[in-house]
Amino acid sequence: MWVTRTVPLSWFMCPAHRCIRALKTIQTDHAAPQLYTTLHRRTCSSVTTPRITTHYTIHPREKDSRWEGVEMERFADEADVVIVGGGPAGLSAAIRLKQLANEQEKELRVCLVEKASQIGAHILSGACLEPTALDELFPDWKERGAPLNTPVTEDVFSILTEKYRIPVPILPGLPMANHGNYIVRLGNFVRWLGEQAEELGVELYPGYAAAEDVFERGMELHAKVTLFGEGCHGHLAKQLYKQFNLRENCEPQTYAIGLKEVWTIDEKKWRPGRVEHSVGWPLNRNTYGGSFLYHLNEGEPLVALGLVVGLDYSNPYLSPFREFQRWKHHPSVAPTLEGGTRIAYGARALNEGGLQSIPKLTFPGGMLIGCSPGFMNVPKIKGTHTAMKSGMLAAEAIFPKVTAESVDSETAGLHVPEYADSLKNSWIWKELYAVRNIRPSFHNYFGLYGGMVYTGIFYWIFRGKEPWTLKHCGLDAHQLKPAKDCTPIEYPKPDGKISFDLLSSVALSGTNHEGDQPAHLTLRDDSVPVGQNLAIFDGPEQRFCPAGVYEYVPLETGDGMRLQINAQNCVHCKTCDIKDPSQNINWVVPEGGGGPAYNGM
Repeated sequence: MWVTRTVPLSWFMCPAHRCIRALKTIQTDHAAPQLYTTLHRRTCSSVTTPRITTHYTIHPREKDSRWEGVEMERFADEADVVIVGGGPAGLSAAIRLKQLANEQEKELRVCLVEKASQIGAHILSGACLEPTALDELFPDWKERGAPLNTPVTEDVFSILTEKYRIPVPILPGLPMANHGNYIVRLGNFVRWLGEQAEELGVELYPGYAAAEDVFERGMELHAKVTLFGEGCHGHLAKQLYKQFNLRENCEPQTYAIGLKEVWTIDEKKWRPGRVEHSVGWPLNRNTYGGSFLYHLNEGEPLVALGLVVGLDYSNPYLSPFREFQRWKHHPSVAPTLEGGTRIAYGARALNEGGLQSIPKLTFPGGMLIGCSPGFMNVPKIKGTHTAMKSGMLAAEAIFPKVTAESVDSETAGLHVPEYADSLKNSWIWKELYAVRNIRPSFHNYFGLYGGMVYTGIFYWIFRGKEPWTLKHCGLDAHQLKPAKDCTPIEYPKPDGKISFDLLSSVALSGTNHEGDQPAHLTLRDDSVPVGQNLAIFDGPEQRFCPAGVYEYVPLETGDGMRLQINAQNCVHCKTCDIKDPSQNINWVVPEGGGGPAYNGM
């Protein structure tokens, strides 16, 4: 397997950068098919153009004058294993590989590339961490200084109406029980995992974005197997699904968007270790979602709060961001925030398909790990522990293969189906099987309340042993109704104290993209936004995007509208690629290092 990255010519002139490896698995003459992945750090400048989309995935370089004269020689290097993505899954896989190598005194080169400028800078989660996988990976994690500073001490669950909070008891064994878990800032935890990986000898390369599965000049890294742990709705995973038909025997994935803020609050209101979850208002009974409010113990009175909205909602006028801002004014939430200061904001898509939506996980030369294929336990609202375990299982499956002396080629693409078998025999599969029907059970006339009744009967009593498996409703993009059939939603104006506008929120995410690169929010057809999305659905992309990337503005001639893409605002949540009703938006990776700069989100 070969991997390359794309850089401007000037980078090749600098000897210090010649040792930087990044990744592309190339089709070779081996019997096993191979993969291509290209990593971006910097690209050539874009020029003024009337097109909406100028990215090379739509307008190939060989037909684009912007690339004339750009020559890039190729440097080659070799690794045993390459990992795309520096999240919990990728880092756990890298760590486990090096642990096994050290235990058996084997030489093993493991390289991990991450598109964020620093390990952990693109990580966003609630997060309430179940330490099961961490206990297996590092039994001495406390002695190693893992940043799990806040054990859960209080667990509260509620149904919200517009003015009231109805407490719901958390019975033992229900998915929402958090006894034994820890409230964490997941970015900090991932950064710590990165430190552990480096100590074991893993080569980490942040700031490099795996971009495409087609050949181009660049640096090569030859590897026996590549692990794809890009996170939810990964750009490369989308290509792999098609190339290897990996979704042939599973249901379409279904998603949610999670929006999060971090606040400093009045110390008198601070209750370290308290976990609050709610369902209901401001969402109606047919819109899946819920909220969280966690009190951290990080040496100052911090709370992490957020709203999760299922992306199978039907009303194109719904704005997840504005629902989140409205939720903060609930009488049970606002008092905690009054007098406080908001210090961080971000958003990210979540996998919600569960067991029914897990694709085939292995193929010649690679495998999928973590939230890329989707191992999130939806009713628990937890996926870090399952992501970590999947990476560990992948490492244990490939280690004997990549270290076998009988391998014909040092970089032949290996197929390791044993990984999928190990996963199905692990506690991940058992856990996801037990909750497989909870999320799809909400697709009923009573919505939220019908789903809660189903969960109470079939999960709490029978622990998911019912002899049937419910189906999802199809692609989230296909669930929107035409605007003419829906009621517009009137949202209150932000007060600047509890609720805020979109652009001031994005400013807190630290998001930045180089202005001279082609927009990484690409359109397959530039005519579709106005002709279909605006005409039929009243332009839902200007509402479902949590960063103000998409807006419809008048044409300069004054005789119509056009879509304007503010790509520099993008927080890499992937919601546009998922929810676009015409499936015309294709999110691709920008230059490595671009995007949000989350600090412990």
